[in-house]
Amino acid sequence: MANGRNTRLIKRIRNEVLVALKVVYPAALQAERLMRSLLVLFPTMEFDHLRRDLHYLLSKGYVERVTPDLANGNGLTPWRQRWFRLTATGFEVADRCIHDPALEE
Repeated sequence: MANGRNTRLIKRIRNEVLVALKVVYPAALQAERLMRSLLVLFPTMEFDHLRRDLHYLLSKGYVERVTPDLANGNGLTPWRQRWFRLTATGFEVADRCIHDPALEE
């Protein structure tokens, strides 16, 4: 278990993040809005859980961080205000064309 979450729940959340980002592809979603959409399926989820899952997806190259043109250039954007977009590889993972054992249930 990772902070009260079992492996199955972690995989489900990561898959739902990919699905949510796939719906708006090629656009991006702000982390706060992504969290709100996931709370419908996972009412006990905390933002730290989402942040860890986003970090995993970023490290695998399935998701990328997007900096809006209107953002200030100081680089200190809080996690909740950061924007994320699915990459082409992430799109294929969401479509189950590429298999990742850490995302398969």
